[in-house]
Amino acid sequence: MNGLYALKPWYADRLSGLRRALAARQVSPDTLTAAGVVCAAGAAAALAWLPAPPAALLVAVLLAGRLAFANLDGALARDTGRTTRRGALLNELGDRAADLLVIAGFLPLAPLWLVAAAAFATTLPSWVSLAGAAAGAPRRNGGPVGKTERCLLAVVAAASGWAVPVLAVVAAGSAVTAVVRALWVWRALGQPETTVAAAARERVVATKKAMATERDVASEKPLVRAAEPASSAPRRRPSPSPSPSPSSSPTLGPVPCEHDRSLPLDPGEVSGGITHTRPQSPADRGTRLRGAR
Repeated sequence: MNGLYALKPWYADRLSGLRRALAARQVSPDTLTAAGVVCAAGAAAALAWLPAPPAALLVAVLLAGRLAFANLDGALARDTGRTTRRGALLNELGDRAADLLVIAGFLPLAPLWLVAAAAFATTLPSWVSLAGAAAGAPRRNGGPVGKTERCLLAVVAAASGWAVPVLAVVAAGSAVTAVVRALWVWRALGQPETTVAAAARERVVATKKAMATERDVASEKPLVRAAEPASSAPRRRPSPSPSPSPSSSPTLGPVPCEHDRSLPLDPGEVSGGITHTRPQSPADRGTRLRGAR
């Protein structure tokens, strides 16, 4: 039993052009949430201070704007990828504030106890829906007297002046709506775990998308490149100095002298890494000098 909430897809389709225009102008979804609260406050003021028949048109226009902004803020956030956890919180607080403001418009027109009872009753369906969603059930909206029906009843009160009967219907209908939602949530939670787990996964995915959006917004700030070295001058890698091993270290033997003829060394002979030349005798030097002549 969704009531007038079943018309939400049709209503959202009618607002698609306005949603694209708002996205092109980069309007914040939070601004639309605040605008919905302002419309609700204006409707409450018109209901409280204007006479019954003339107030109906202004109350109807302002409450239609309140419903339009309530539809646009979430849709715009999803279309532009700006869904955040803070935005979801602000959306819930804005809806509850708008509901209570409309009920506050009945203060000059009805007994205080009835206004207080209606204000309490209008919050019950949302409490049930949020509790069910926290337990793992899908979010339940609509009902015999949901948000849309309460706005319509406020227009009826502004047009007829029957504030007390209308407020009584709002209080009783909201309580019945809370009971209907509670029964639906109870049945949903009693289904197999797979159904509840699927709903929980959807909430986890939505939360991750919101966190990713927040990180993207935070990443737009200038970052410091931590990998860049402090000095721009290139560093010279020190050349490794191999440690000498016993097998590769040269072994120095006795160096022959001119008078040592016991070592038959040839020119260019390498002994232990040192090049030796054969000592020349006086006869060899004489042969070389005769050849030079």
